[in-house]
Amino acid sequence: MAGTRPNSRVETRAPTRSKLDVESLAKLVHAHDRRALAKAITLVESTRQDHQEAAQRLLELLLPHTGKAVRVGITGVPGVGKSTFIEAFGLSLIEQSKRVAVLAIDPSSARSGGSILGDKTRMPRLSAASAAFIRPSPSAGSLGGVTRRTREALLVCEAAGYDVVLVETVGVGQSEVAVASMVDFFLVLMLAGAGDELQGIKKGILELADCLAVNKADGDNVANAERAAAEYAGALRLFRHTSASWDPPVVTVSGLYTIGMDRVWSIIEEHRRVLGATGELEAKRREQLQTWLWSMIDDGLKRHFLGRDDVKRMLPKMQRAVASATLTPTEAARRLLGVLEEEAE
Repeated sequence: MAGTRPNSRVETRAPTRSKLDVESLAKLVHAHDRRALAKAITLVESTRQDHQEAAQRLLELLLPHTGKAVRVGITGVPGVGKSTFIEAFGLSLIEQSKRVAVLAIDPSSARSGGSILGDKTRMPRLSAASAAFIRPSPSAGSLGGVTRRTREALLVCEAAGYDVVLVETVGVGQSEVAVASMVDFFLVLMLAGAGDELQGIKKGILELADCLAVNKADGDNVANAERAAAEYAGALRLFRHTSASWDPPVVTVSGLYTIGMDRVWSIIEEHRRVLGATGELEAKRREQLQTWLWSMIDDGLKRHFLGRDDVKRMLPKMQRAVASATLTPTEAARRLLGVLEEEAE
């Protein structure tokens, strides 16, 4: 009896101590402690099971303090000047006494798993501002990972009192669709003078855009930028937008010379006013939460399925059969999923 008592005390203390740590971290995040904010996001991004459990407890504590920030997604083709624009735009917002957080989705190496994580060096002035917080997050080659980690990091930033959260994406692709499903306003940066003005950007991205901004509209490129803006405006009329009450405007800007930053912010504010009045903004956020729920269910089911021992044994054989064209992907999938039916019987 005596030998078992110390162990029983340890078992009851450990969860209590962990809970207190999470509660303290939540209080520090809400008190605008930058180190606590960074620590909280690191916890959210961790793949360790115990960290994930702690992260969910943390998010539950922070959730009542979320939802007040303006959420803006920013994307564009490589070389469009996203980082330069975001730095200029962020500094412009700070001049208006706003606190700005930047979540930059970094491309991860498919081979090594490493990522560039160089956003603070690409935005030196913004990263030095006390009212700004920049956090690069590796995509880890997983769309689901981008969605979960970025959504949860966004909530942590909101709980920390940031007025505007900017989500920068790596380029124009599938991750942009995921980011558009977690923000209020989706800004697409474009270039002028690149031949066919619509090359390099997908139709689906234009349908999601709440505004197009032709960047690098400065010096000798002003006329080209204005001409490109007119072409983009004409192209947008061919697409059905996600909101019936909002026609996406097209503007010219220069991140390098800080031109058009106030104009972009006024468009974002007008968008919030219009969609807020119709109830679309609130409905959009509710729909985004449902999308998040189902994406997590899909991700969890797939992870659980692939973790089964019987699936691990069958999967290599099925993959070889599909690769050698001796079995169709449909039949291979049917056989793999058949293990679930066998278990049910």
